[in-house]
Amino acid sequence: MVDPGNTLPPNQRRRNGGCLPALVVLVVILGLGFGASKLFGDDHKKSSSSSSGSHDSGEWKVGDCGGPDPDDKPNGYKAFGCGDSGATFKALDIQPASFMPDSIQCPAGTDLIIQVSVSYGSSKSKGGGIPSKTVCGRNISADHPGDAGAGGGQLVKGDCVTSTAKEVPCASGGSDTYKVLDLTKETAQCPTGTTEPMRLTMAIGRPYDVICTAKQ
Repeated sequence: MVDPGNTLPPNQRRRNGGCLPALVVLVVILGLGFGASKLFGDDHKKSSSSSSGSHDSGEWKVGDCGGPDPDDKPNGYKAFGCGDSGATFKALDIQPASFMPDSIQCPAGTDLIIQVSVSYGSSKSKGGGIPSKTVCGRNISADHPGDAGAGGGQLVKGDCVTSTAKEVPCASGGSDTYKVLDLTKETAQCPTGTTEPMRLTMAIGRPYDVICTAKQ
């Protein structure tokens, strides 16, 4: 279900003297989505899209809204009022920032994950800054790839994967489709009914190493 992180070097800026104002940069760290191969390796992730955008306040809260930044196309995001026409997502959860994308686990139903970074300068920084927090966003529209079984977002119970652990929509996965029953550290922790435990290669920070599945 999106794949979230990317760390880009900060831009160099000319100083005007004294302390320059801090800007907050939003970086989409996950396009989200998981899969793998036996032993299921790190190629199981879909490619992520990196983007940046400005926001005049770093105090994100659950329920805040945001959307594409028209001044930082094509992938920039910024905060909007939830009633604004530019708002496309609402924050389901706010988590600490991390340089290890696998350690970020957003709630079920998260359609996109956005990293908020603080950058110091007199103008907007494209992709730079120090990560400060993570916004788990859900689309305001009816399009929710992060829902269980929908085929996008972070992998959660109720999703479907192929025999190579690539996430697919449950409704159109075909004969080579397995239902995710749980995500565990060890195969022995998989629930009753698991017929195809898929062990992933090691990833620092990821809370699970085994996808417990059964034939769909």
